[in-house]
Amino acid sequence: MKIVVFGLSITSAWGNGHATTFRALLDALHHRGHKIIFYEKNVEWYASNRDVPNPACCELRLYENWSDILREVRRELAGADVGLIGSYFPDGIAAIDELFDSATAVKAFYDIDTPITISGLRQQGSTEYMKAEQVPGFDVYFSFTGGPMLREIEQQLGARSALPLYCSFDPNEYRRFGVNKRFACDLSYMGTYAADRQAKLEELLIRPAKQCQEKKFIVAGPQYPKDILWPRNVRRIMHLNPRWHARFYSSSRLTLNVTRREMVIAGYSPSVRLFEAAACGAVIVSDNWPGLDEFFSPGREILLPVDAADVVRYLSLSAAELRSIGDAAQERVIAEHTSEIRARQFENTVFAANCKNSSHDPAMVT
Repeated sequence: MKIVVFGLSITSAWGNGHATTFRALLDALHHRGHKIIFYEKNVEWYASNRDVPNPACCELRLYENWSDILREVRRELAGADVGLIGSYFPDGIAAIDELFDSATAVKAFYDIDTPITISGLRQQGSTEYMKAEQVPGFDVYFSFTGGPMLREIEQQLGARSALPLYCSFDPNEYRRFGVNKRFACDLSYMGTYAADRQAKLEELLIRPAKQCQEKKFIVAGPQYPKDILWPRNVRRIMHLNPRWHARFYSSSRLTLNVTRREMVIAGYSPSVRLFEAAACGAVIVSDNWPGLDEFFSPGREILLPVDAADVVRYLSLSAAELRSIGDAAQERVIAEHTSEIRARQFENTVFAANCKNSSHDPAMVT
């Protein structure tokens, strides 16, 4: 297939989870023989922090202004089997209109921010990258969020077919490594600053750090306010290149996952970091939310603390106990959440949508 993708970024993971998500999925599709073209707007904050400037999985088309590439976009869509618009694509509304006007066989949306998108569509009728009235035009609405929200997308917004396409990981990149001294610690956290996550980070990492002065903690991620007072045993890493993520997770006795408020409310919204960390055999300590037990078995594959006291207790678990939890989580995600599995899900959904479109096309009826 020829797949034309319009996404926030594939070249830079700075401050976003879109890049690693696209890389994993598109790399698997590329290795399965598909041709992929990826359009990314050239913005300064990604241009200054490109960790994969030339992705091998696709033909990268960086552009400055939408009007400059319009003729080219129309030409590529005319010969495409699939057109895929990603959430937060800067020229999303215009790109969706072009996709709908094209002869592309299957027209799809990939919502990597489903709860945020749906909140905007409910309240304002639009987001910066899509209007509510555009939703019914897609053959498939791929969503990072599963569960009840899929039915809302279909029943309230008129989507023809809303299906989960969760994030995934490349097992060639994310696997257990030996402990790297640079990242060795008792509890780590990786994530961009978000105000609605900070209270949980305070409770589940900073408070335990204050109580366990002999332990080592790491917080990796950009945009944290300068006025945050970090305990002396908490090391800060401003930004960690994705090529080090697997070694980071492999070097932490425990690693923390904290979920955005909109994702918690919606439930069924696993972060890509959950699967990547589990793939490295990391022992994940996570906040709880509806649907989490569909992805990991609490107590056996993941630890779900109520407060700082639980985290302190986890820090005292033996190496054997922690290894058992990490092994179980790794086994689970390898069986269910690799990029190869996700690529096949994508292919099967696109094939079904194409067959459905063909059966409704009078020109195809004999």
